[in-house]
Amino acid sequence: MSLEPLRALVSGFALLLARDPDEPEILEAGGRLLGALVARDGWLPEVFAEVGERGYAQHLLHCDSAERFCVVSFAWAPGASTPVHDHTVWGLVGVLRGAEQSQPFTVAAEGLAPAGPARRLGPGEVEAVSPRVGDIHKVTNALADAVSVSIHVYGANIGAVRRHIFEPDGRKRPFVSGYSNAEVPNIWGGERA
Repeated sequence: MSLEPLRALVSGFALLLARDPDEPEILEAGGRLLGALVARDGWLPEVFAEVGERGYAQHLLHCDSAERFCVVSFAWAPGASTPVHDHTVWGLVGVLRGAEQSQPFTVAAEGLAPAGPARRLGPGEVEAVSPRVGDIHKVTNALADAVSVSIHVYGANIGAVRRHIFEPDGRKRPFVSGYSNAEVPNIWGGERA
């Protein structure tokens, strides 16, 4: 198993962000980079596709030394879902295997309200989130009988970012997600493809 596809994504994002682009350019060009990564399976070590006790796990794959971006894998038990939450930074979500359903929300005077229809993402598909384009959503593994895995790129060290979980009445409470894994893959060592 070669980590070359992940190394290419990390290198591509480092070059992209070195140009100091605006958010629309990051989401567009970064979406193409992530799309290329999730277009093929077989590169992700299985330890980073393991589901945690909560029904999902967020595994850190790489964090830029300046915390300009990070790459994580999310593994979802069949039917598992997150609470409604935000990110507070730009992000890209690409499905590697299985399928996810993302339901966007908005906070209205009456509380949480769907902000349009849910979107189902399959292998190779990418979705953007950010405070500018829509940042509040609930994600569910769309499969009732299989694990799904997605790869996320965020514009910060997302495991350390103070974010929010939203109650049905719109109240929000802070949380910091952290990571499920204690070790990250060595994308720089070993044989180069």
